[in-house]
Amino acid sequence: MMSAARLDESARGVFVIAVTPFTEAGAIDAASTARMVEFYLARGATGLTILGMMGEAPKLTEAEAVGFARHVVACVAGRVPVVVGVSSPGFAAMGALARTVMDGGAAGVMVAPQSGLRTEEAIVAYFHHVAEVLGDIPFVLQDFPQATGVHASVGTIRRLVDALPTMVMLKAEDWPGLAKISALRDMADMRRISILTGNGGLFLPEEMGRGADGAMTGFAYPEMMAGVVAAYSAGQRERAADIFDAYLPLARYEQQPGPGLAVRKHVLALRGAIASPAQRAPASRLTARELAEIAFLMCRQEIRLKQIG
Repeated sequence: MMSAARLDESARGVFVIAVTPFTEAGAIDAASTARMVEFYLARGATGLTILGMMGEAPKLTEAEAVGFARHVVACVAGRVPVVVGVSSPGFAAMGALARTVMDGGAAGVMVAPQSGLRTEEAIVAYFHHVAEVLGDIPFVLQDFPQATGVHASVGTIRRLVDALPTMVMLKAEDWPGLAKISALRDMADMRRISILTGNGGLFLPEEMGRGADGAMTGFAYPEMMAGVVAAYSAGQRERAADIFDAYLPLARYEQQPGPGLAVRKHVLALRGAIASPAQRAPASRLTARELAEIAFLMCRQEIRLKQIG
């Protein structure tokens, strides 16, 4: 099995947060998984992240999670790095899954802090335990307080960067988070780590301007994120803004708490990336009115894309 090089601080571009395709009967869809991988890579993904919060990871058994990760790595065949979410309430389960997916060819893992961490010392202690459990496995710190309830300050992140050499990336999706990115990048004496951003790419042009290296998030049109990152990296700020503006209404609609994943899977199915928009329960279901709104936004998006060329 071919595998990409291990994740490191130089990572940049677009690491798409992949959905987990299911059949209508609720089984993991292996054929759709292979098709989804090609869909993402053809549209500019420089990495894939699986078993994230939008990948329905808590709905998979341990065996399913391992099997899915191995299948994705096999489909990627070393073309881009694959990062696997291994967040878990217990360190034993986290370590076991991390070692298994790394042995299967993953490039690194992603860990979000456990809910309930309220102080800087608690957060720092938690990630020291994470690093100890993971050993030499490179990992991404997912900073997503809207979901975890854990607020890591700039100073806390600085302490972790200084103390934990295997922490090679920050997934920055605090909201608002632009000042946090700037503060970290302004620390000239801090070890430079990769910063990829989340939140569906809603602030991607500004995040690139603050020093982010790209995005690690999902959107049913990953070419938007790839286009924005490429244009901004080439110094074409206006072009990046034009691309972003064309997709923004649908990206905003997809970021709704609750139905957001249903929207994403519906559009991915319409685009042929996956065979079915099915989710495992508990799941949101789109109404006829929501389906009509999505169709309208997609139509308007196509018109705008033709206008910008």
